[in-house]
Order: sequence, then C-alpha cells, then structure tokens
Amino acid sequence: MLPNPVREKPIVSGVGSNGDMKVTLAQVLAWRLRQQSLAPRTTASVERLVGQLAGVQAQVASAAELALAIRQRTPRRGAVQEALAARSLVRTWAMRGTLHLLPADGAAAYLALLGAARTWEKPSWQRAFGVSPQQVSRLGEAVDEILDGQVLTRQELIDAVRARPGLEGLGEQLASGWGAVLKPLAWTGRLCQGPPQGQHVTFTSPRSWVPGWRGVPDPDEAAPAVISAYLAAHGPATPATFDAWLLRGATRKAVLRGWFESLGDRLTPVEIEAGSGGGSTGAGGGGGTAYVRSEDVAALARIKPSQEVRLLAGFDQYVLGPSTADTRLIAAARRTAVSRSGGWISPVVVHEGRVAGVWEFREETVDVTLFAEHGAVPAAGLEAEAAHLARCTGRERRLVVRVR
Repeated sequence: MLPNPVREKPIVSGVGSNGDMKVTLAQVLAWRLRQQSLAPRTTASVERLVGQLAGVQAQVASAAELALAIRQRTPRRGAVQEALAARSLVRTWAMRGTLHLLPADGAAAYLALLGAARTWEKPSWQRAFGVSPQQVSRLGEAVDEILDGQVLTRQELIDAVRARPGLEGLGEQLASGWGAVLKPLAWTGRLCQGPPQGQHVTFTSPRSWVPGWRGVPDPDEAAPAVISAYLAAHGPATPATFDAWLLRGATRKAVLRGWFESLGDRLTPVEIEAGSGGGSTGAGGGGGTAYVRSEDVAALARIKPSQEVRLLAGFDQYVLGPSTADTRLIAAARRTAVSRSGGWISPVVVHEGRVAGVWEFREETVDVTLFAEHGAVPAAGLEAEAAHLARCTGRERRLVVRVR
C-alpha cells in the first residue's frame, strides 16, 4: 500500500473526501515557484540550483544557462561552464533521454533509475536503432575501457570502437546526433560528456571524471533520493507524472509502485481542488493520488497564491517537471505554442503560477505574446522581468507585448 499516514490533528488547509490533505491549485503553483527559486529568487550557486531542480535540461546549453540565471538575484555569466570545468556539475543523457546538467555528487542515482527500465532490451528499440542488447553490452564494455582516463571527441570514440572486433558495423549508429546508442552507456555509468574541444563534443568516463564516483547504485536504493528531489521541486505529483518526467512512462508499474512505497511515511497523499484547467486529480496530470514530502506539508498548507510575473527560459524545469500536457498549468489549446515541433519547448510567461504566454529574443527586443484568455498580466511585472533578462544576458532589449 502507498503511504496514507494518520496525523493527530490536521495542519492543512482542508481535508478531502478520502481523508487526504487538501490544497488549492493556486497553492500548489505558488509552492512550486517557491521551491524552484522563482519567487523569491535566490543567491544560491548554479550547483545548488541544479540539485534543487532535480536536474536541468541542457539539450540547448544557452537555455540551461538562462534557466539558472533567471532564478538568481545577481546572475553571473559563465557560472555553468566554471562548474562543469570544476566537475561539480556533469552533463550527460538523463531524463527522457535528453541531455541534462546533474549535480556531480548525485548524478549516479538519477542514472540508476533511468537504466532500470532497460529500454534498449525492448524489441521496439532494437527495431528503431538496429542494435541488439548483446551489442549494447559489448559496446559498453569497450567504451568502459576506451574512455578510462581519456577524453575523446565523438569521432575519436567512434574510431576507437570500430577498431574493436565485432563492433565494426556500429559507426552509423554512433555518429547519430541524437546519441540513441550512447544513452544506455550513460545510464549504466560508462560515459558522460567532457569539456568541449572548440565546436566538438567530447566524452569521458564518470569513473575517472566525476569526483568520488562510486558507480551506479541499485535502483531500489537510489529511488528514494530521486523521488524526494523531484517532489521537493515539482510536487505534489503522482507516480505516473514522476515516471513521465523520468522516462516518458517506461518504468514497469510494479517497480514504480515499489519505489514510492519504499518512502513510507516520508510521503503524504494530497488532494488538489479543481482549478480552471480541469478536475481534482493528481497535480501534473496522470490521474491517481498526488504525493508531497511529509516534511513539506505544513509549509504547503500555509502558502498563499502567487501574483508574480516571470519570464522563463526555453526548456524550463517549471514546465518540464509536470509536463506540457498538464492543462492546469498550460491551457490545452495553447500546448502547441509551448511544446513545438522538433521537441522545442518555448520560453514562457508565467503569471499567478500558470503559463500566460510565450516570449522570444529578437535582435533589439524581447517579444512577448500573451494568451488572451488568461486575462491581464501586470505591465510592471513584465518590464521588471525584461530588466532581469538584461542582467542575465548582459544586453538590454526593449519589451514588446502583444495579446493573441
């Protein structure tokens, strides 16, 4: 059974029909803004922020840097590159098969849960990429040896792999920019990105690159830390929402249930009152009971709805954590404006915790497009956000606002 602890007296804003803690959607959104250092902003380092956000998607490096800078009161350009060079952050394929920044001292736990799904052993994966599980295993062993103490460009790595007997035919798969065949190696702790060489990406071994690396732990041992980190930033959330964030729902349901059950009374079930975006289900969609860390219950119950305006970077964790499919965060009719073709996630305007529009940089302007159905967004808030973007990027741009 998943946890449903009984408390001596309620410390919450309400109690649902099933006895669970009951909060409003506005409280949930305000809580996430606070937990993600969006309201208020923070003086924390980029390393601390990456841990606080349960990783930061870095498929587009500039978007990851801006996502972190936006959360800082006094952003400092180059901080991410410095942290990567100092090896306090690591860049590797992680959640949903996309490149992420992860805290070096916690990266292995995330990788353990991703590898637990063994997606490369599924027939659909083998058909799509033309590589058998046996080849992946041999490739992993080869890369483990090749990268030990080495930093190689993609082409150098491909050449070294193809020189190994039985792996000569993997050149095309390894050269793919999507890195599908390399992702299982990242998730099993055999490969991560090293420092770039000009325009070339490099790869190295976490064993020789990440300080204090102890290998990838057992998934059951890693799950409590990863689930807690996710819920601290993106809760309350359902197990299904967590799994969608982790690997697009690829975890076996019995395994997922066991991971959540392992936290016992460290989790508290929550009922979120219906908001304008839909019925009373687990926050972040996915149906079922939503959970919050028990240590956060009292603070969540006390939090007041947010009135803040924020301009967030593309691929921001505030949107990716619950997913763009959450209609209580993004109106269903506006999802395609946020989640665009080619996997692109637009920079968004957030007001009162909900996505109220999108924006983009032009040469001389910050162009904001507000969603008409959201209602008025304070002009002063938008101006203040444009000024903060100037502090983040070192370049002032004029704010242009339209409503559609």
